[in-house]
Amino acid sequence: MARVAARLSTDGEQSTHPVDEVLPVPKLALYGFQHVLAFYAGAVIVPIIVGNALKLSPEQLVYLINADLFTCGIASIIQALGIGRIGARLPLIQGVTFTAVSPMIAIGLGAGGGTAALLVIYGAVITAGIATFAFAWLPAKAFRTVMRLFPPVVTGTVITVLGIVLIPVGLNDAAGGLGSPDFGDPKNFAYAGGTMLFILILMKIGKPFLSSISILLGLVVGTTVAFLLGDAKFGDVGNSEWIGITTPFHFGAPKFEWFPIVLMLIVMLITMVETTGDTYAVGDIVGKEVDSETVARALRADGAATALGGVLNSFPYVAFAENVGLVRMTKVKSRFVVVAAGVFMIILGLLPKAAAIVAAVPHGVLGGAATVMFAMVALAGIQTLAKVDLKEEKNALIVGVSLAFALLPATVPVFFTKHMDPDLSSLLNSGVTLGATSAIVLNLIFNGLAEDGAHDVPKVELPAQVAAAADDADSAAAVPDPSGEGEAARTPAS
Repeated sequence: MARVAARLSTDGEQSTHPVDEVLPVPKLALYGFQHVLAFYAGAVIVPIIVGNALKLSPEQLVYLINADLFTCGIASIIQALGIGRIGARLPLIQGVTFTAVSPMIAIGLGAGGGTAALLVIYGAVITAGIATFAFAWLPAKAFRTVMRLFPPVVTGTVITVLGIVLIPVGLNDAAGGLGSPDFGDPKNFAYAGGTMLFILILMKIGKPFLSSISILLGLVVGTTVAFLLGDAKFGDVGNSEWIGITTPFHFGAPKFEWFPIVLMLIVMLITMVETTGDTYAVGDIVGKEVDSETVARALRADGAATALGGVLNSFPYVAFAENVGLVRMTKVKSRFVVVAAGVFMIILGLLPKAAAIVAAVPHGVLGGAATVMFAMVALAGIQTLAKVDLKEEKNALIVGVSLAFALLPATVPVFFTKHMDPDLSSLLNSGVTLGATSAIVLNLIFNGLAEDGAHDVPKVELPAQVAAAADDADSAAAVPDPSGEGEAARTPAS
């Protein structure tokens, strides 16, 4: 369970929790840009896939990418910085959810493709975003009852599924990008392996600063090597416009149709499970308690960002598991790093030339770094499951069967494409959807609803000076969080 760090200075006064620490501007910029690079491929892949499926023109596709980045920046700032009771105030990057890709393509093709299809998609996205936002404002008791659907055995399974489903995405990039002419070329794997090896060496060296920017340095060095060998192309930078402004309803007024709306509401149910799992995972990584109110604030940010995405020509948003893995790897816990990343994303969304530079990172280089991060996401889920009694056969069955269901779309895609109704296939042809649904349903069958507050078992880390001595003595201590609000525990001065 997530732990609440009560950090004391030498004179007994409470110091700032690492999550709330405002780092110097150079570090904020450096760490924030690293988050952007780690997140970039995942951010742009959804509009690229959807735009190509709907037969949009290159100019329209560029606009979708810029709109996505611009909205990602705003959404990430809302989530990390917080506005009132909206936003988890944790280092969570917001990005377009992969879960929505198949349903959005199905909706778009059903509407005839082109920009007319986008209008139907945006109507469903706006409605689903508003519904998610409203759901997260349920009275505390009702919301806690719903959250009892997601005990650690469920959230741990979902996070593990996310990592497992994402790893092939990283491996496809490592192979050169699915559908590219040189897909599978050993040269691409050489770039991926070299990038991965460089990152691991930096982590092995163990210097905190080098470890914290290992992904960024890996991407920079890998791209530089590829450029020197003639495999990183920056020609699109010169062809891009300097300024690209995202305006509301650029493609026209949204259209609201019942089936697309129902489909998108189901997508948002799945993304709520994703965000819940990611929120608990990052809380555990940074040592900050996550309670039902924290999850509610995170889901409100999801809903607000999704509704805003529909207005600003983008798609549904979710807390990005990729960057949870980055937080774990770098151990940089400040949420203001994500705020800085959000600013960078807004700038990239306004500057197509800048976005084109970042987009020039070769697939192989990106895949090497991404595979490491996605593997760390799966590890975060496994660590959550380590707190579950897997000696209990029913818990083991929940995890094992859910993982099996999650692998079905990738293992037997023909079942969904040729032997299933297209509308149903658009909903179920997702490892995350099947894995998450399986975990929730099987947990209800075997365990019923979790006890109220099952997630909220606050613990505290000792202050750094005391913890070092405690580690030497192989001992530790913990005190409860008296606030009960998910903030840093307040311990009395001695």
